[in-house]
Amino acid sequence: MPPQGRPLTIHCATTDPLEPSVPDGVLRPTEGSVHIWYAKLDDIRPRHAEFDRLLQPEEQERAQRFRFDTDRERYVLGHGLLRVLLGRYLTQEPASIRMARGRFGKPYVEGSDLHFSFSDTKDAILVAFATGAEIGADIETMHRKVDHEGVSGHFFTGPEIGAITAAGPNAKRRFLEFWTRKEAVLKASGTGIMDDLHSLRVDQDINELTIRHPEFVVMAAPVYHVHTWQVGADHIVSMASPQQRWEVKAWNAIEV
Repeated sequence: MPPQGRPLTIHCATTDPLEPSVPDGVLRPTEGSVHIWYAKLDDIRPRHAEFDRLLQPEEQERAQRFRFDTDRERYVLGHGLLRVLLGRYLTQEPASIRMARGRFGKPYVEGSDLHFSFSDTKDAILVAFATGAEIGADIETMHRKVDHEGVSGHFFTGPEIGAITAAGPNAKRRFLEFWTRKEAVLKASGTGIMDDLHSLRVDQDINELTIRHPEFVVMAAPVYHVHTWQVGADHIVSMASPQQRWEVKAWNAIEV
């Protein structure tokens, strides 16, 4: 018997470019606000040794399992930066923070109301923090090599494919906007990944869906609000949450 479906609404908005600023006396995000931290790998690469020392043994072991040096380096830089930022918000030593994981691997700090979402791409790291509601965030680079025409049929609905094709020279950007929106919703739900991305539609301002994936049916909120930005010249970022209105602040993580 096929799993019973239920309705889901996804509101999507593309806003003005997001320009991260230099942090100056950043406070913990209050309810209804979100802090987005952005770093290019080139900018934080000099801190590799520092970040590596902050990782827990299980994180060190996971880093060593990566086959390629570039993937290993990105893991260390990203998770070291995450620990530095968590230490800042939780007023703890970064290396001492113990993180647990949800059913599908989403990390969290037990006993804390601080929600966060981590994402990396070929050349950058993104971490979003909020209190009062779950969030999901995803970043992709415009430098990513992707055959958007060839793979769109595996991940997108017919109308989404049509919108990507209609974007002409901006088709790759449109592909990445839709991709990051879907990833952000899945991260906000705590499922993180789903084998049928066709079940999510994110090309319209308001997308009314029926979802049937058994885990997603259980874990997803009834409504998600998704915002998509371009950060700098190279990156597309989307953030999703059940909460409708956010005060968004973006910080450059190079100086934390």
